[in-house]
Amino acid sequence: MTPSPPALLIAGHGTRDEAGAEAFRAFVRELGDRHPELPVAGGFIELSPPPLGDAVAGLVERGVRRFAAVPLMLVSAGHAKGDIPAALAREKERHPGITYTYGRPLGPHPSLLRVLERRLDEALGSADDRADVTVLLVGRGSTDPDANAEVHKAARLLWEGRGYAGVETAFVSLAAPDVPAGLDRCARLGARRIVVLPYFLFTGILPDRVRRQTQEWAAAHPETEVRSADVIGPEPELLDLVWERYEEAVRGDLRMNCDSCVYRIALPGFEDKVGLPQQPHFHPDDDGHHHGHHHGGHAHAH
Repeated sequence: MTPSPPALLIAGHGTRDEAGAEAFRAFVRELGDRHPELPVAGGFIELSPPPLGDAVAGLVERGVRRFAAVPLMLVSAGHAKGDIPAALAREKERHPGITYTYGRPLGPHPSLLRVLERRLDEALGSADDRADVTVLLVGRGSTDPDANAEVHKAARLLWEGRGYAGVETAFVSLAAPDVPAGLDRCARLGARRIVVLPYFLFTGILPDRVRRQTQEWAAAHPETEVRSADVIGPEPELLDLVWERYEEAVRGDLRMNCDSCVYRIALPGFEDKVGLPQQPHFHPDDDGHHHGHHHGGHAHAH
């Protein structure tokens, strides 16, 4: 008899924004509807219900013994590298007999680049010429330089072959340049029209902050046309990509980037992080606003 396929567990970051949390939960339900042949569950590592541990417990109650966990995250920062693996290890201790594989973050996959391009088209409307449009791609921001570099990689891939004047990068928390500084940079480079593109999956406190800071900068710089694009959202491409990451994890085809990981390589200014043990943790703050004090001396993967 053919063994049943492993269940799918989606691991999200969490947000204090209820609309963003519900978007995640609806996305998990949609995945389950698409794949009735296996149990699908999702949970957050912080801030929003249900916690990841509850999602695992729910799978175990349904008789699941094997699952593949996919982080619903664009970049491989501390949460994907440390918090989720540590949380999964804790669940394995709580539920002896379960086994799991762990997938990789979504990354700047070509299908997500297509969605980002669609969001830019929506923001620009019918204007055909893209040669005078500068895009500012805004990531979450991290104390992990490798994670920030992945946002730059996405920006470069978005620029290639699409005819924009340029694609610059900024971050909404923890990393420079911030949104106003990123917009200043675009202006200094001669940008006539700017579209601020949030590199986020769903709505939330941080994408809202990106839009608000963009509006404030635009009001102070009336000589520059500035538009805000929408987040990626629960598009069919995202559903397909999560399934692709699930199938990779089931096959054991895992290619997480370790070349510039601060937990393996002594990068300048981050030497103290090499070899740190991975321990789950929970932020008391909203998603990203006051993270700084959590990322210093704790022995966990940030």
